[in-house]
Amino acid sequence: MSSNPNYDSELCGKVPIHLINTVQPYGVLLVLDRTSLAIIQASENTDQIFGLSAPQLIRTKLDTLLSAPTAAALQLLAGGNSSDRIPQVWSIGDKKYLALVHIKEDHILAELEVRPHEEESLRSFVSIYQEIKYSMALIESATTTTDICAIAARELRRLSGFDKVMIYRFDQDWNGTVIAEQLADDMEAYLGFTFPASDIPKQARDLYLRNPYRFIPDRNYRPVKLYPVINPVTHSFTDLSDCNVRGVVSVHLEYLANMGVTASMSTRILNNDRLWGLIACHHRTARTLSFELCSIFELLSNVISSRMHTLQNKEKHNSYTSTQQSYARIVAQVFETNNIPGALQHGDTTVLDLFKATGAAVTLNGELTTLGSLPDKDSLDELLLWLHTRRLTRSYQTDHLSGQFDHAAPYMDMASGLLAIPFNPHKEEYVLLFRPEVKKIIDWGGDPGGRIVYEKDGLNYHPRNSFKLWRQTVSGTSLPWAEDELSVAETLRSFLYEYSNK
Repeated sequence: MSSNPNYDSELCGKVPIHLINTVQPYGVLLVLDRTSLAIIQASENTDQIFGLSAPQLIRTKLDTLLSAPTAAALQLLAGGNSSDRIPQVWSIGDKKYLALVHIKEDHILAELEVRPHEEESLRSFVSIYQEIKYSMALIESATTTTDICAIAARELRRLSGFDKVMIYRFDQDWNGTVIAEQLADDMEAYLGFTFPASDIPKQARDLYLRNPYRFIPDRNYRPVKLYPVINPVTHSFTDLSDCNVRGVVSVHLEYLANMGVTASMSTRILNNDRLWGLIACHHRTARTLSFELCSIFELLSNVISSRMHTLQNKEKHNSYTSTQQSYARIVAQVFETNNIPGALQHGDTTVLDLFKATGAAVTLNGELTTLGSLPDKDSLDELLLWLHTRRLTRSYQTDHLSGQFDHAAPYMDMASGLLAIPFNPHKEEYVLLFRPEVKKIIDWGGDPGGRIVYEKDGLNYHPRNSFKLWRQTVSGTSLPWAEDELSVAETLRSFLYEYSNK
């Protein structure tokens, strides 16, 4: 194939999964009026905690169902301005329940675990504190992204007992590649596999920026509806974006079934407040996790994100420093020689060094000079004409030139990447940098072209049912141009413009 197509899905990305209006049965959801704490909406399984049905609870003030200390703590929280999910232990009757409280502008969401909260669970959480510290220390000691992910996958599987723990990283098109994996012997391995962006569509990715993890104890669950259907405060479906117990769209449950997975847990990895990747945990049978264990996942995801950020900032700083030093040497050469093409192409440091290119061409005063491996003069003239028609005012870059300019296909082996620096475009004066083709082999988890299968009506659809290796060869592309290279290209463009017009 000549390029890497975008496998994100507009269709999947438009499904309003935050307005699903159902919850998973391991939890009870209450929607409260923020001022009076009256219950205005509830999931239809409230009898498991309160002994009363959802219709019976509507308009009941919640503080009448709680112990006095619990009610006082909730009142205090409701009067504050916290936007985080706050965990509380609620005393209801003779039992205690873990609650996650979300304070909204005009209402409150409260998620309660159906299983009563046992004090032993707190002690068990304390008992593994040293293990968590050990895992954190290992992650903090890692010196590469690969090491971080390998350690994290191993430690999270050890702590959680999931059949499989994978860590995958998103690319620029939101396809995710598995870069670390720990699994039971009879689980299917996906290490090195890439999964199309439509597997985790945009609206699902966006929710990970609001909610650190997504837990599905049993994909065979029966959805629990909310009563009444419409939130009487917002006059719409209740936004469940932040809720752990939020129901799951049927297409994702089918996706898990096709993978042979019954329980799943996904935790985000962030970099600069942007979704970098996910920790995906799979189990063949239904599996219940305590809030404490979910919190461990959230904690370690923050540790992983922080370590990733530190290492990548260090790498960026080193690259930036090296690039700036090379740029400074080239500028010095221009002043020393008063010869732009010579200084760029034949000094101790050349533009090939500066931009990690294999070929360079400079046009100045109607003359063309070249260095390294690049197309012939006729092809360069044709390329320059094409660039001139684009009326460039800033540097132009592509790592797939033949996809932008059809006539570049015959020489894509030496010039699949182009960085064009137009320092006097009205005079057709440019610095052109070229990179050779780097063929890529992508091992997809199933055929990405068949990621969505439509029924005959053209409306209903299903996820693919096979995740076996499907290999794709991507040709006509080069290594991408780095952010610091594009930045220095603009700096060089401004310098050459000023110097050539002084």
